[in-house]
Amino acid sequence: MSTHESTATAASLPRTTTPSARAGGTLPFVLGSVVLGTIGIFLHQSGADPLTATWFRCAFGLLGLSLWAICRRQLGSLFPARKTLLAVLVAGALMVLAWGLFFAAIERTSAGVATVLFHVQPLWVLLLGGLCLKEPIARRRMVCVAIAMLGLVLATGILEHLSLFGAQQAYPASYWWGVGFCLVGALCTACVTLVARTLQQVPAGILAWWQCAVGTLVLLAWPILHGWPPLGAAWGWLAGLGLLHTGLAYALLYAGMARLNTDRIAVYQFIYPAVAIVIDWLVYGQHLGPLQLGGIAIMAMAIGYAERAE
Repeated sequence: MSTHESTATAASLPRTTTPSARAGGTLPFVLGSVVLGTIGIFLHQSGADPLTATWFRCAFGLLGLSLWAICRRQLGSLFPARKTLLAVLVAGALMVLAWGLFFAAIERTSAGVATVLFHVQPLWVLLLGGLCLKEPIARRRMVCVAIAMLGLVLATGILEHLSLFGAQQAYPASYWWGVGFCLVGALCTACVTLVARTLQQVPAGILAWWQCAVGTLVLLAWPILHGWPPLGAAWGWLAGLGLLHTGLAYALLYAGMARLNTDRIAVYQFIYPAVAIVIDWLVYGQHLGPLQLGGIAIMAMAIGYAERAE
């Protein structure tokens, strides 16, 4: 949908972007991904439980994006046309649902397994972009996404903890529920990406503002019922989580999405987990085995190859 009062379908939107537009979209999207890659530091230092941290991320992100809209004199853009408003509300609800499914999946599987499964999102993006937006998908980018996913699996270190020659491990039913949560959550996130592509006339960051607004309202009951973090450093880290990793990062990501095709976005999705793995290594001394280092290298090569001139 567009921001006009009249109905505009996705078919009326441009399917490709010019080289100058792609160049203008690459930098903000990459910067936003790098900022997101440092989110683990703020989560660890805050000491808050996942859903409480998520609420603070939404609340402070809402504050940051509101100030950003005021500085850019875009307060009027926060309330677009009715049909556009419906689209941004749906995107916000999908993102909050995706976060909740991710946390539920971690409890039933593990952080590593959930991370790998959640990053089937780029394949969902490619598939839905071709089916719903009728965008041309370069075969090379599909290959790059598949290679980057292989690199991600290696980089998480899952294979180094599997017994390749031992007896098969029997997983409980809850494990498979976690797998399902990841796949559905990844689909939700991919849908948010496509919504951002169809709202190109909405100023960058407005969609993120509505996501934060929905998350702040929906998750408010959690810290109220389970207690607030103690005043002090924790609140500072949580404020950074919202202002930097939500307000700044999402504004950058959506600014980039508006100028990039979905196949290129699908490849760039792997920058965030790669940066997060490197940050864990540099800051917390988490050991990276040979397979993990090889996985990061594979991801980097896949992204680099996708950027070569067509």
